[in-house]
Amino acid sequence: MSLELGEKHFSSAQPESAARRIVTFKVGDRTFGIDVGMVREIKGWQATTPLPHAAPHVRGVLNLRGVILAVYDLRTAIGLGQTDATATHVIVVVDVEDKTAGLLVDSVSDIVDVPVSAVRPVPDLERDENGLIEGLVLLDSDIVALLDLAAVVRDGGGDAGLKTARAA
Repeated sequence: MSLELGEKHFSSAQPESAARRIVTFKVGDRTFGIDVGMVREIKGWQATTPLPHAAPHVRGVLNLRGVILAVYDLRTAIGLGQTDATATHVIVVVDVEDKTAGLLVDSVSDIVDVPVSAVRPVPDLERDENGLIEGLVLLDSDIVALLDLAAVVRDGGGDAGLKTARAA
């Protein structure tokens, strides 16, 4: 299963009203979102090759049409433990900064347009998913946490890996 999301499907031009088109997905009962322009494709779960001494949220690497792709377990990155991946899980392939990476998530939900004015700041909490959240959006009765992908792929967003390692 693979779904290509590229400029051929969605226009990158935004109207004057400044809306963000986001892809929403689930990790457990939490809903997250990222800008659709960062998504290259969505593919079914594929086993990864673990790397020695990698951060705990790095699931491993896989070969995606000749490109070695690091896959990050979003459940681990937010401190919920490692995903027990099954055929129903998906990898969201994203472009972040100058890298292509994969995010292991439970499922992809929808693609929605959100006015920029609807994006709310993250409340000033001691921790906001370990610094991985850049904003919040209310969609119907669901709160969507917009991910800072650079923080996910950088180092796990704080001490999420340490917290998981201590729990083991």
